[in-house]
Amino acid sequence: MKLVEMKMNEYLDFLKSNAPAPGGGSASAVAGAQGVALFVMVCDLTLGKEKYADYQEVCQQAKEEGQKLYEALTEAVDKDTEAFNLVSSAFKMPKGTDEEKKARSKAIADGTLVATEVPFKTMELAYEGLLIVQKLEGKTNPTAASDLGVSVLNLMSCIKGAWLNVKINLSGVKDEAAAKAFAEKGERIIVESEAIEKELYNKILNSL
Repeated sequence: MKLVEMKMNEYLDFLKSNAPAPGGGSASAVAGAQGVALFVMVCDLTLGKEKYADYQEVCQQAKEEGQKLYEALTEAVDKDTEAFNLVSSAFKMPKGTDEEKKARSKAIADGTLVATEVPFKTMELAYEGLLIVQKLEGKTNPTAASDLGVSVLNLMSCIKGAWLNVKINLSGVKDEAAAKAFAEKGERIIVESEAIEKELYNKILNSL
C-alpha cells in the first residue's frame, strides 16, 4: 500500500516504527503537501466572496498552480521511500566477483543519484509554493491569515527537511557536475526561502 493511501494513524505508526523508511524525506514531502493544501484552502475561503472582489484573480491562479504542486508533493511522499529502498537494495547485491562488484557499485551510484534527485525536486516544489504564498499575502480572506502562516511554516519545513536529505546523499553522487549543481542551487533556494519565510511570517503575525 502507498503511504498516501494509508489512514493517518497507520502512516504515523509506520513512521515511528523501526523501519528505516519512510523517514525524513517522506515526512518533508508530507509537510510540503500540507503547506500547499492550506494555501489552497485559504484561496477557496476567498474566492466567490464579493467583499474580496479585488483578490479573485490572484487567488484563482494560486489555487490552480497549487493543485499541481499538491499532486506532485503527494507523489513525492512515496517516491522518497522508493528511492531509499532502491539504494538499500543495491547495497544488498552480491559482491563475490569483479563483475558483481561492478554491478553493485553502479546500482549504488544510480540509486544514490535518484535518492538525491527526489528530495531536491521536493524542495523545489515547496519553494514554488512559498513564492505563491508571497503573492497571496495581504490578498486573501483575513480571517484565514493564521492558516496562511501555517502554510508558510509547513513549506519551509519541507524545504529544509528535503535539503537535509539532499545533503546526506551528495557525497555518494559520482557525477561531480550534478553534485555541484545540487549543492549550489540548493544553497540558493535555502537562502532565498529563509528570507521569504521570515518576511511572510512577520507580516502575517503582525496582521493578527
